[in-house]
Parts: sequence; structure tokens; C-alpha cells
Amino acid sequence: MSIRNTAKAIIIKDGKMLVNRCHDKQFGDYFSLPGGGQHQYETLQDAVVRECLEETGYAVTPIRYAALCETIFTNAEYRKKHLDHTHRMYHVFICEITDAKPVIATEKDSAQVGSEWIDINAITAADSTRLFPIAVGENIQAILAGTSPVFLGSNFAD
Repeated sequence: MSIRNTAKAIIIKDGKMLVNRCHDKQFGDYFSLPGGGQHQYETLQDAVVRECLEETGYAVTPIRYAALCETIFTNAEYRKKHLDHTHRMYHVFICEITDAKPVIATEKDSAQVGSEWIDINAITAADSTRLFPIAVGENIQAILAGTSPVFLGSNFAD
């Protein structure tokens, strides 16, 4: 087993946040921050830039490191099926779009249906938006208002 580093992006424009719309059997419909796994010998900043382009088609520049949280999956079946993805460290960056015209997304996540802009205020209302990682959704306003990185804790998921 290994611990998977994941670089995620918070991208805000005109009061809206760019998210990936996702759907799978385990969680149903939800939103996810753009981003994904860091490759060996790749910096976290390079990983978030690459992943945003692959998943959303937008070129981004990381502005600041904003948050860290981790998820440890406890479900034995999930652990057996996804051994390298059952302990994740989410490194969250505030990013800005460097080219307003997106290209075609080339490598969406398996559960990703598409990408869209959602009202940032909808994320703070309970049950109106399911944003993963959950710790980010629960603390989005504090992350955006902060001037230094915040540790959002450890989350155990089934």
C-alpha cells in the first residue's frame, strides 16, 4: 500500500467555482475539485496544472497553497479493489485561469461526467452541493479567506 498525493485546484471566477460533475454507484451525484494524482518526479504545482488541463480543458497557474487534508478508506472491498488509492493526501491550491478559452478535456476521471461553474455560495448551504473532498466543501469560505495554508484534518471513509 502507498499513500497517494493528489493536487486539487480551487478556481474562482465571477463568484463561481469550477468543479467536476461526477457520478458513481458508491456516492451517486457529487462535485469534485479539478485535479488528481501526482506522478513520480512531478511537483505538486505541475500536477495541479496538468490535471486541470486534462480534466477541464483550462490552463491554470497556482497562486497559493491553501489546504491539506487526508482521506483513509476503511471499506475492505474498496481497499482490495483500489489498493493504491485508499489513503490520499489532498494538497489544495488556489489557482487562476491563464487562458480564458478552454481546450477539449483529454483525460477525465472515471466518475467525471463533465466540468461546470457553480455558485460559490451554494457550497456553504448544507446538502445543496456535495463537494469532495468533503473537508474542503465544509471549509471553503475559510480556505478562500485565509492567508496561510490550513490543515483540514483526517477523514475516514467507508
